[in-house]
Amino acid sequence: MRRVVYWLMGHLGNADWSDFVPVAGIPVLPIFVIGCFVVLFAYARDLNVLLLGEEEAAGLGIEVERTKRLLLAVSAVVTGAAVAVSGVIGFVGLVVPHVMRLLVGPDHRVLLPTASLAGAAFLVAADTLARSGPQELPVGIVTAAVGAPFFLFLLRKRRVHEL
Repeated sequence: MRRVVYWLMGHLGNADWSDFVPVAGIPVLPIFVIGCFVVLFAYARDLNVLLLGEEEAAGLGIEVERTKRLLLAVSAVVTGAAVAVSGVIGFVGLVVPHVMRLLVGPDHRVLLPTASLAGAAFLVAADTLARSGPQELPVGIVTAAVGAPFFLFLLRKRRVHEL
């Protein structure tokens, strides 16, 4: 029961090398995830064009529906693999890309790798903080403590702009 609760709150303590079980001597999970990231990075230009809008992207030669379906599927697979190993760790995938977009701009050729590395660094820092107290906390609590105020800030900022 404790493992289930920690998985629901997000906990890296349950992850171990058995998650990288090799099939025929090849570690499947890391190769699978790296392959998905390669596909995402390959479509960075298409994502930049999609920022213009679907009609404009179609006019520039992007197969919009096929691209959206493919990227949604690949993103879901990568997310599923991460959640299967570490549990539900909220706000990392929501806060870090927003912050990185503010820092490096909207170009997905730069944003995707920097957001990935920043997300990993943020998660390591949050896990270190979660483990440094007198009692170890689920890392999801630490990320939520950072993410919830950030989204309240974004909501407040958006309301001011709408008035």
